[in-house]
Formats: sequence, C-alpha cells, structure tokens
Amino acid sequence: MLRARTLVEAYLYIDLTLAGGDDEDDGFGAADEPGLSARPWTTLTEGADAWTLRFDGPATGPRHLIDVVVPYETEAEARRDRLRFGSGVSELVDAGQWRMVSDEYAQRALSADLSFADTPEDDERYREVVLNWEFARDALAEAAKFLPGGADEVPATAFWTDMGTAVHEEDPGRFTRSRLEDDIAFYEENLQHFTDMYGDR
Repeated sequence: MLRARTLVEAYLYIDLTLAGGDDEDDGFGAADEPGLSARPWTTLTEGADAWTLRFDGPATGPRHLIDVVVPYETEAEARRDRLRFGSGVSELVDAGQWRMVSDEYAQRALSADLSFADTPEDDERYREVVLNWEFARDALAEAAKFLPGGADEVPATAFWTDMGTAVHEEDPGRFTRSRLEDDIAFYEENLQHFTDMYGDR
C-alpha cells in the first residue's frame, strides 16, 4: 500500500500520476492546490490509525485506481510543525518531481504577483499569490531533504520515476545544495517582499 505523510502529499501524488506518472512528463494538475481537479473521483475513508485516500477515475480517458494511506500520526505531526508535506523524506514523490512541482508553482506565483498590482484590493488573488510562493518554496525544500548530510548534490537514488529522472537529466546543476538553497531563499524573499508591500491579510 502506498503511504503518504500528509493528505496534501497524497493528493499531489495523485496529480502527478494522472499527469503521466512514470511514463510521461506532462506537468501536473492545473488547480492552485494539489488534488482539487481530482477530488470529484476521490473518497477519504477513516481507519483505525489512518485515512485511505482512493482515486477512481476520471470519467473520461485512461482510468486509474489509486489507494494512498495517510497515518493520522504523521498528519498531526505535520500540522503541529507547520510542514505542508510532512516531516522526513517522501516515499512517494522523488526529488525531480518535487523540483518540477516547485517550478510550476513558482511560474504561477510570478504571473499572479506581477498582475496583482492591477487589483490590490482582491483578497482572493492576494491569497493565490501567497499560496503559490509558499508551495514553490515548500516543494523545493522537499527536494532538498534528499541531500545526505554534507553532500554537495542530490544522489541518483533520489530519482526513481521517469518523470523525476527526466527533470534531473535536463539540468543536474539544479540539484546541487547551493542551487537548491539559493532557489528556496529566492522564493521566500519574493513571498516576504509581496506581503511587506501589500500587508499580511
């Protein structure tokens, strides 16, 4: 049984699987938060010590049946420590996929950030910018978790999907410790600049 640390990670895994999983590199769901586009075909069942998130769909195209277990303990730990995707290293999403997810959210954040000045009173669009910068930062932090202590780059064992491997092979330099740390800091700086300019809502 597949195991995610949090519900957010479980939904993200479903998005990535629907986007091509190990076979294609087509990006992932277009919704602002993981799993929103997949939720019409998902059910969440409570068990003794974990949820089971089941995806059975979609209505058209190739059909997928995916079950992901999310322990209550790891979800509670993540919420307590304010870790969006969970503590520890992901067992479902590899380092290349995390970089791809981060890139997608960063692109969304930049686009939304630049256009926000036209409607600075729009709280929904404000939240969109903030969430996208947060997701970009947090997803890349997940990729950085694959760095062994003292290592200068993410090892080859951290790329086990075709999707993630393709991202790594395209530009291995994006998986060095210095590059990951610089990009995480850049996303955090952009988020801070945006909230400083428009206030913390």
